[in-house]
Amino acid sequence: MSFALHPQLAADCHRLGSFELCRLLLMNEARYPWFILVPQRAGLREVYELDDGGQAQLLRESCALGRALMRAYSGDKLNIAALGNVVPQLHLHHIVRHAGDAAWPAPVWGRHPPRPYGGAELQERLARLAPELPDGFQPAYEAPG
Repeated sequence: MSFALHPQLAADCHRLGSFELCRLLLMNEARYPWFILVPQRAGLREVYELDDGGQAQLLRESCALGRALMRAYSGDKLNIAALGNVVPQLHLHHIVRHAGDAAWPAPVWGRHPPRPYGGAELQERLARLAPELPDGFQPAYEAPG
């Protein structure tokens, strides 16, 4: 069995590239810097299903992404979650929150209909993050769909 991105994630996210273990996605919701890490291993639903090395690599990549996001977007809080109630494929949301954002202090899920990125808005979001990503990140952009 080979890795395939869940169709819902493919439909909802811009695909930005890959770390050693994870694919990096950007949720197509322009209100928040909302990124998702997806371990590129087939059939994963939970973190404990990764071997010890995979768990450690996921944590390293999550921490590296978190540092990059907070430097790029100067958030008040970084929310990290692995819910999987709708999309069973293992994925970790990383959402930079600012006091007074559209959903603050509530969770972002279901607060508003999604507001997709416009071209200039998307380019600005990505341009702020690119210099903060670690050297091992391999960019490879694909639009949602």
